[in-house]
Amino acid sequence: MGMDEDKWDRLLRIRTAGRDDSQADQYRYPYEPTPYSVLERLANSGYIRKGNTLLDYGCGKGRVDFFLSWQTGCRTIGVEYDERIFDRARDNARTAVRAGRTVFEMADAEHFPVPEQVDRIYFFNPFSQEILRKVMSRIQESWYGVPREILLFFYYPSDEYISYLMTVEELSFLDEIDCRDLFPGGDMRERIMVFACGAGDGGEPDLF
Repeated sequence: MGMDEDKWDRLLRIRTAGRDDSQADQYRYPYEPTPYSVLERLANSGYIRKGNTLLDYGCGKGRVDFFLSWQTGCRTIGVEYDERIFDRARDNARTAVRAGRTVFEMADAEHFPVPEQVDRIYFFNPFSQEILRKVMSRIQESWYGVPREILLFFYYPSDEYISYLMTVEELSFLDEIDCRDLFPGGDMRERIMVFACGAGDGGEPDLF
């Protein structure tokens, strides 16, 4: 697995490996990059395309942003609150393939206004449910300001996250991308849960 991670980092001309717990607390969780095999599965799902703009909460060193913009042609916005890790993302932006399609913002997620062009949002357990609730309020504000379909992707979601998301009136559960076969152990959390915000009159979102 490590070999594949290194291969993709070299191909994209970035350095994103390694876990970082230095600024973690009960509200903001450690930096840990999404495995490239999971990102490949998301990129191949068809949910993200060239015309989309993806917001990545807790972007860390930018792996999700650089990979998905390179694979799908979408634009990406990475939000990171830890200045030291944010600087690593900006260092990567100086060398990365297709870096021009990615921007980074140093901000607390709960205070970051969701840009109106954002229509895809990615989470890999970046923060507690308390912060998630505030972030969802920001997403809802953006959606009410400019109504549009927004898809939200939650990789390795906790039961706490899922229980909360199922109560959000503006969200509808859309899909589950199974990733259990990518890792040993059959962990049920190895999946990407896809939710839609703004599906309209109770119908299916217009994905394609």
